[in-house]
Amino acid sequence: MNPAPFTTNIQESGNLLVGPWRSPKQMLQAQVYDSHASIHDDATAQKLGFQGGTIEGPTHFSQFAPLCERIWGQAWFETGCLSAHYRNPAFEGEEVQANIEKPKPGQTVCAIGMTRRDGAEILRGTASVGGDGTETALSRRLGELKPLADPVILADIKVGMKTGRQAIKMDFDQDMGDLYPFSLADKLKVITEPSAYYSQEHNPWGRAIIPMEMLSVLFQYRAREDRLPVRGPAVGLFADQEIRLLRGPLFPGETYWAEREVVALSGSKRTESMWVRTTVFGGDGKLVATMLLNSASMKESYANYESEHQALYA
Repeated sequence: MNPAPFTTNIQESGNLLVGPWRSPKQMLQAQVYDSHASIHDDATAQKLGFQGGTIEGPTHFSQFAPLCERIWGQAWFETGCLSAHYRNPAFEGEEVQANIEKPKPGQTVCAIGMTRRDGAEILRGTASVGGDGTETALSRRLGELKPLADPVILADIKVGMKTGRQAIKMDFDQDMGDLYPFSLADKLKVITEPSAYYSQEHNPWGRAIIPMEMLSVLFQYRAREDRLPVRGPAVGLFADQEIRLLRGPLFPGETYWAEREVVALSGSKRTESMWVRTTVFGGDGKLVATMLLNSASMKESYANYESEHQALYA
């Protein structure tokens, strides 16, 4: 007999299922890319107007897992999808709470949200199981994007650019590199929603599975090797993210293969955004998962922004 996947206390509030208040841990203080500290470093974040190093967005995905499992059961671990637009950062020590709308019979796509104690919205989006992926929050958002005007940091990036296929793997004690200077075992010590499914074989698949928030780490593990021609150094942050399982779950110690494609470019007053879809295959060559990630680069963090904008568009 397998244990229950979660012991999380879930409440009902009107048409919502609501999880407990949690204080996620910030594990990326030492993150380095392009030889500089990231938005998760206190000093770097404060220079850009944030109160400190931000908690990485997919950390919040763990708080939705018990809510989704309550609704969809085992299907959540096999064909689950979280599709989120990050609205505000959260910082170490702050409490956040996840919610999901209760589905009507047969409903496979439900709205999700997360708020901070002060009422600030951390993220909004959808959770779903199965389907063809066209009903997710970010699928809809992609269809509404305005093209990026006057790119500088992304001036050399074109929609449709693809990368070669890379082998990726996550062992329990494997350091995941400069981008993710911690291991799966480190994460499991502090994950907001612990589960027996993550650390032992007592589950429907007979072996430990990788939590959805750590799929982001696995899929990005070798992303810096892509050498997409993004100008820098510039500080970036995750603005939108969707992780979708097609043939899950994924397992520690197993080799998968990932390839990426730039599917959209967009921007705001402060950022230039590159939307990349990572497609992940199992050892048998069959599709197992996808990730859509909007990495937004902060214009003010790129030293040559004004001079290059002048040169490109004067």
